[in-house]
Amino acid sequence: MASKLNVRHASQIGCRDCSLSPLCLPLALKIEDIDELDEIIKRGRPLKKGEHLFLEGDAFHSVFAVRSGALKTYTSTNEGEEQITGFYLPSELVGLSGLDTDSYPVSAQAIETTMKL
Repeated sequence: MASKLNVRHASQIGCRDCSLSPLCLPLALKIEDIDELDEIIKRGRPLKKGEHLFLEGDAFHSVFAVRSGALKTYTSTNEGEEQITGFYLPSELVGLSGLDTDSYPVSAQAIETTMKL
């Protein structure tokens, strides 16, 4: 039986290595099951540098986990300047700030090619 080689980009976090795994994975899963789950999770297309995940004022619909890459959140001041409110790296959640409202209070933008869940 041939074994399957599992190759990942160095900055890409798998389910087994994600700091959020205790929150989203059943504790009874074996390592092999986690690896299998990681292979079948559907991921959207990557965000290219400069693309937005959501904009300030967009209707809230999801919280996202950064799988690889990096995002920044920011808001615009009254003078039209960008004020950065946070940076998000692999295994971190983004979009929580819109959880208790109907819209996102900040914009989220990729600062490098980024994969999300």
